[in-house]
Amino acid sequence: MLGYPAGYTDVGFEGFQTVGAQVWMLSLGVLCELAAFLTIGLVRPWGEVVPHWIPLIGGRKVRPMAAVVPAALGAAALTVLWAFTPWWWTFPHDDMTPTGSLVVGILYLPLFLWGPLLASVTVSYHRRHRTPRRIRAVRWRRPSVRCRP
Repeated sequence: MLGYPAGYTDVGFEGFQTVGAQVWMLSLGVLCELAAFLTIGLVRPWGEVVPHWIPLIGGRKVRPMAAVVPAALGAAALTVLWAFTPWWWTFPHDDMTPTGSLVVGILYLPLFLWGPLLASVTVSYHRRHRTPRRIRAVRWRRPSVRCRP
């Protein structure tokens, strides 16, 4: 993106030099950072009440399902998206140098855990914020005792 091939061969790097590719990489990077930042809302107080500085909705309580459903869908998508990373080295990377392929494989390997970890945080958030079930009052009856003469 900044003109440095970062492990790509000269031929493999040509596709990244277009404006469209640079906008795509920048947009994807910002989107991933925002998604990771929103994950923190599942464990912090601002995931329960919207901060006051946010226009229109600031100060309102966050409905639990408004956080749980997108987080669960995101966890499923991330799990599918990064499922291949443990097998990075089994795929051919002709557009990369051997060192570049090794470094990228090592750096991307933790992304394999992003989906399952987001799913666990989502389940925890859901358990903490679910509506408690009403405890049904059970009427205890005295057992009928018959007196025998």
